[in-house]
Amino acid sequence: MLLGHKGALWLEATTRGTTAHGSMPHLGDNAIYKLARVIGAVETFDTGVPDHPWLGPSTVNVGTVRGGINVNSVPDLAAATIDLRTVAGQDHGRLRERLQAVLGDEATLDVLVDLPAIWTDPDDPFVRALVEAGAGAPGDRPAASYFTDASVLAAACGGAPTVICGPGEPEQAHVTDEYCLVHRIEEAVEIYTAALGRFA
Repeated sequence: MLLGHKGALWLEATTRGTTAHGSMPHLGDNAIYKLARVIGAVETFDTGVPDHPWLGPSTVNVGTVRGGINVNSVPDLAAATIDLRTVAGQDHGRLRERLQAVLGDEATLDVLVDLPAIWTDPDDPFVRALVEAGAGAPGDRPAASYFTDASVLAAACGGAPTVICGPGEPEQAHVTDEYCLVHRIEEAVEIYTAALGRFA
């Protein structure tokens, strides 16, 4: 059982320039050079919040870069995707505003994914019910660095206590031929049934 996970704010930073022939770059405005400066700024960007005691630090990573149409043209468009992982209580709107302020007019930021972090106190009655039902104690690492559908479900349920508890092995996630052992699914059904019985 995990008591929470980091949030995800995925952004696309786009820079624009003016195309020209590669032999006359002074006639153009190179969007890739602008994007290179943006990436440098993102690399040193301070997310502005202290580490969460269980979720750890808020992080930033540039995941993809694209730009240009051929080797002998000045590129007029370039873009990079930015993966910000946030901790409980971190405001995504303010975080995006802070990053835009650092980048200035060099790039525009568009939101691709915006899902908040999840964290439920270990002493919450819901957590205790799951422990008693056989889900196991949260342990030394009670939170995930990745995000799950819990972000969406918690919001849809009005912020109800939310944990991540289900069958499967984390190392199987997103691998070729991903699978879950049948007996793990059966164990999960038993835990869910027992936990629901405690709330009935």
